[in-house]
Amino acid sequence: MRRATLAVLLSAAGLASASEDIPDQYPASLLYSKPVEVIPHVWSAIGATAPPTYENAGHNNNLSFIVTGDGVVVINGGASYGLAKALHAEIKVITDQPVKLVFNENGQGHAMLGNSYWAEQGVPIVAHEDAAAEFENHGGSDLDTAQRVTKEQAEGTSVVLPTETFSDAYLVEMGGFRIEARYLGPAHSAGDIVVWLPDQRLVISGDMAFHERMLPIFPDTITADWLETWDSAFEPLEASYVIPGHGHPTNMDQVRRYTKGYLEHLRAQIRAHIDSGGDLAGAYYVDQSAYTHLDTFEELATKNAGRVYEQMEWE
Repeated sequence: MRRATLAVLLSAAGLASASEDIPDQYPASLLYSKPVEVIPHVWSAIGATAPPTYENAGHNNNLSFIVTGDGVVVINGGASYGLAKALHAEIKVITDQPVKLVFNENGQGHAMLGNSYWAEQGVPIVAHEDAAAEFENHGGSDLDTAQRVTKEQAEGTSVVLPTETFSDAYLVEMGGFRIEARYLGPAHSAGDIVVWLPDQRLVISGDMAFHERMLPIFPDTITADWLETWDSAFEPLEASYVIPGHGHPTNMDQVRRYTKGYLEHLRAQIRAHIDSGGDLAGAYYVDQSAYTHLDTFEELATKNAGRVYEQMEWE
């Protein structure tokens, strides 16, 4: 079986990001791309960095898994029953080890709607308690959106909550791996976790870290808290390898530049705008030109600026 090395993946990420204009990379599957081996025994099916569409079947985040030697641990339930099933089909080609655990990296639909497949297989599903609450409250609307956008590709999908939750950390010793699911603090969305492999120095960061697509700032994303969590808990991991929630595997320099760096840049622009007496209407036009090359810039830049203004005018 042909396996992509991390060096090849990093090179590809540097030369051509998975932009919205790149068509489906794996027509034989509902998955947007075929899983690649990032480091030995750690695989990821890299999703489109575009918004969810019918063409990408809603696979616009990374679906990762660890072949431990004593079973497989999956990170992200997927955006639908069909996507989870397609990922499982790929896992079965790679190994005959059973899937023993699924982690949901947050409470968004693309992390949890595939729980409907994994629960049917009898696999335990773990998430942070805040992510589970978020999905319980909003999973119905997430499902409605998935059905509207991906149509028949969402067939079989239902709202299924995690079977287990945790508040700070969930530790797994399986086969040759120590796997640490950690809640580091407030970040992009409620209940964001990272999956840390300390022996391999690899972090599956989820939406803690972005680099090929512009990060979205939700109405309840507190950017000051995200930066505090980054500095106090994410950076100290000193990860050598990062599989982000969206985009190709990379390193800390890249996610630092496009996550922490972007948040600091936007906050500085909005602070200067506020200090000069600027209003919300003007905030939409602060300078973000250094980030125009990121996928989803057109969809998100002005929204992000407005939401940061609304936060910072009361800081």
